[in-house]
Amino acid sequence: MTDEKKLPLSGIRVLEFTHAVMGPTAGLILGDMGAEVIHIEPPHGDSTRRLKGFGTGYFPFYSRNKKSLAVNLKSEEGRTLVEKLIPTADILVENFGPGTMDRLGLGYEAVRTLNERLIYLSLKGFLSGPYQDRTAMDEVVQMMGGLAYMTGPPGQPLRAGTSIIDIGGGMFGTMGVLLALYEREQTGKGKFIKSALFETTAFFMGQHMAYSALTEGNIPPMPARVSAWSIYRTFETLDDESVFVGIISDAHWQRFCSVFGREDWAQDERLATNNGRIDQRQWFLPQVEKMMAELSKADIIERCEQVGIPFAPIARPEDLFTDPQLNQEDSGLLPTTFLDGTETKLPRLPLEMDGCDFDLRHDPPDIGAHTDSLLHELGMNDAQISGLREAGTIG
Repeated sequence: MTDEKKLPLSGIRVLEFTHAVMGPTAGLILGDMGAEVIHIEPPHGDSTRRLKGFGTGYFPFYSRNKKSLAVNLKSEEGRTLVEKLIPTADILVENFGPGTMDRLGLGYEAVRTLNERLIYLSLKGFLSGPYQDRTAMDEVVQMMGGLAYMTGPPGQPLRAGTSIIDIGGGMFGTMGVLLALYEREQTGKGKFIKSALFETTAFFMGQHMAYSALTEGNIPPMPARVSAWSIYRTFETLDDESVFVGIISDAHWQRFCSVFGREDWAQDERLATNNGRIDQRQWFLPQVEKMMAELSKADIIERCEQVGIPFAPIARPEDLFTDPQLNQEDSGLLPTTFLDGTETKLPRLPLEMDGCDFDLRHDPPDIGAHTDSLLHELGMNDAQISGLREAGTIG
């Protein structure tokens, strides 16, 4: 376990009023960077804990390096407990529906009177504007923001294969928090920050919007695009596998021709430049496909790696557990134990920073695992805590 004193956000306390993915992503990043993140959930537990299907992995992944305080925010006693915690916190993160925190008496205008240094991150579907009161989900904004259109084949909009907008919105929100922490060093004051799903999607669409401004007609979705690179695609192999190969420079092209024994292509003036190869793709790419189909996956990978050509086997999520890059010592996966005893490895924060090890300090917590210790910190004794538990105020 990492010594928290060696991490950049050691000593920073975060109150996390979140569920699902967007808010928990922000808390995960802050927690991995050393902050004490207190996940505040109902006495019966965050509903994310009970999701099935593709939601099964949400809580186990996004809840490491966090504590759990189980409290009924709908009760006066529960809100009073949280109000006592507010002055001890540096950051509050919430991603409940529009207006929820205000109805609970925990909106920014209310809590700032308790702690003027508090940095308040609100994660929503939309930033300020005509849509601001709408409820949104990752897939909703992927559809309305153009990402689903760009991902699926023509006429078949398709959401991306992970909660990319939830994650991205949480990341942008965390950037805002880090900026506010820096600013607070000069001003001594906290501030309100908002990040949103729809505007995150629009930001991700920026390159396609710029493309649209520079061309006529509709932008084709990715499966129907003309790539900027002459070879930048998946090929079927002799052993019924698939390999992605990318040739993104003319130097790559010459090495590709050499290692695959195609000097005829290397000397063909029509294929000498990337744009030339794109112009010749109608006859040229079928020949590349034929060549690849006569080689095994291992053979293609070995040749590409030999000469430094970008390549990739087509992996599934479960393949990452045994990936050599992710499994080298102190690298990309952190041993984690789930509440049911399952032992696995999950991705660490994808950053390298001198003197910092963004390691696992706490496995995902059980419901209310830290309730008693946090209430003791507020000066409550065991009898008082037992009374609150019997009343259903805490879990």
